[in-house]
Order: sequence, then structure tokens, then C-alpha cells
Amino acid sequence: MQKTYTGSCHCQKLKFEADIDLSAGTAKCNCSVCTKSRAWEALVKPHAFRLLTDETLGDYQFGKRSCHHLFCTHCGVKLGVRGNMPEAGGEFVAVSLVALDNVDLSELIEAPVRYFNGRDNDWGNPPKEVRHL
Repeated sequence: MQKTYTGSCHCQKLKFEADIDLSAGTAKCNCSVCTKSRAWEALVKPHAFRLLTDETLGDYQFGKRSCHHLFCTHCGVKLGVRGNMPEAGGEFVAVSLVALDNVDLSELIEAPVRYFNGRDNDWGNPPKEVRHL
């Protein structure tokens, strides 16, 4: 069931809201940046993600520069990723679940997790090992 969640960085300088259906699944990836940041995200269409404040919004890109990793330049907390990949259904925002303020722990526990093999650019198949993600 789709629900509107609010979220923020640690220092509260960045705030957002997003319409997410956690029962539709969440995502973890083994690419270098997702592994190092322990990213756990829910994919939504761009219109379902609304940045409410942007005074300290940072944007990090690497590799092919196809994704924009959004974070707070003051406290460093990652809010999500904006991108456009056919494997993700076109344009998307990957909302960081750990930045949600009004999510119930039971919702996260029950949310299915899909694993992506970004490290090998094999998006259609999960990585062989996922315990560290």
C-alpha cells in the first residue's frame, strides 16, 4: 500500500517527502558506492519524491555519471539517488529508507528486498553473496 513518508538528513537542513509502497519491494546493491554507504532504498518515479528544502543539497556522480547521489553537505547523510536506467524502468528516485522519519520498524522488517549486482553491471541478476549488504 502506497503511503507518504517524510524524511530528512541528520541535521534537518534537508527535508523531503516521498510516496512509497514498501510492500512492492526495496533494493540493495553491491556497487562500490552502495556497498560503502550500506544503501537500502525504495525506487519511486520522480514525481513521487519531493524535496522540501535544498539549502545544503550535494550531488555526487561517478563512473558514467548516469546517477545523482543526493546528500547533505553539512552532515553527510545520503537522501537517495536520481537516475535514468532502463533496468530500473527509466527515470527513478531511489529513496534512502534510513532517512525516513515516520516509517514504522515493522514496515521495514516486512518489506521485501531485491538485490542488484551493480558491481558487475549485471542488473538483471542478484549477486552471489548478499549477507554483507
